[in-house]
Amino acid sequence: MTRLTGVSPVLLVSDLDRSVAFYRDLLGFECDLHGEPPDFAVAIRDDAILLLSLAPPDAKLVPNWHVVHAMWNAYIRVDDADAIYAEIQDRGCPIDYSIANKPHGFREFGVTDPDGYDIAFGQPL
Repeated sequence: MTRLTGVSPVLLVSDLDRSVAFYRDLLGFECDLHGEPPDFAVAIRDDAILLLSLAPPDAKLVPNWHVVHAMWNAYIRVDDADAIYAEIQDRGCPIDYSIANKPHGFREFGVTDPDGYDIAFGQPL
């Protein structure tokens, strides 16, 4: 049987350069730009892949938490939530909500990217 090998959320962004700088410099992703001029980026860190697509200038971007309270746009599983939390803080990334054990069985925290998307990092308890 064919096996699914991953999932890559696509985030529409209003400024590709600003988003790439955020994911690269504050979250530690490597980012490959595509298009001439660039209008798409693949952000990779270990086994996590996020796709960033430049939205048209008049597009209204609506992060999930504007529709459903406390809902993420991407949830990235990690093997050491405390270590990634410390690393991201050391990089100067603003934290949306602090690390804690959650009732759904994960130790997690979240950050908000420049377009308001909530990106969570969680480790199964």
